[in-house]
Amino acid sequence: MYHQWPRRIGHIEVCPIQPPARENRIREPHYASYEALAAVLVEFLPRYLDRPFAFFGHCGGALPGVELTYQLHQAGLPLPDRLFVSAQVAPHHGPYGRFLGLGLDELAKELRELIIGSGRDPRPGLVQMSLDVLSQDLEANRRYRPEGLRKLPCGVTVIGWSEDPEIPMHKMQGWREISASCRYALLEGRHYDFLAAPPALLAEIERDFSNRDLAVGGPRLEGA
Repeated sequence: MYHQWPRRIGHIEVCPIQPPARENRIREPHYASYEALAAVLVEFLPRYLDRPFAFFGHCGGALPGVELTYQLHQAGLPLPDRLFVSAQVAPHHGPYGRFLGLGLDELAKELRELIIGSGRDPRPGLVQMSLDVLSQDLEANRRYRPEGLRKLPCGVTVIGWSEDPEIPMHKMQGWREISASCRYALLEGRHYDFLAAPPALLAEIERDFSNRDLAVGGPRLEGA
């Protein structure tokens, strides 16, 4: 998903996170829940958290970063300076999204259009493989129901897209209820335009995550 993104945004290092059941991890079992995925990352990531860092995630990919932040806090480990959430409702307002109500045939159609839009050939085998992963991703989203208003121990930048019918900006107002530092940015574009790393999106990330003491190296942006 992030192959079009740059390796750096200014002095910020971009570090994509590849969950199981994808690409060269396709034979590994799906993580099944955001809680389970975060628990694995809590064991794996601390060695890399020796400098300021943030999490970015789009749509369902934003929620693992939320759960990971909660688990890092519970474990007394370093916390992200900021969460960048794109096109996703606050956890206490979910699960939400049109895809959650679609059947397999409808999801397959959406995938074919997405694959064509990315310039690839929607071969049946590719569509089926992607459909299996997407179905499990959606089930993980359905299962994620944090109790009450769990406050986040960091700031949040909420990014909406002007032509996004999936998650319109007005649906994302709940983030201000769980973060004391919450800023909203509405960018021109559609739901999947984040894939191309548009300059306006990178500028929002750099704006909220660039003024850092670089004595131990540049800050990192983790993405799921």
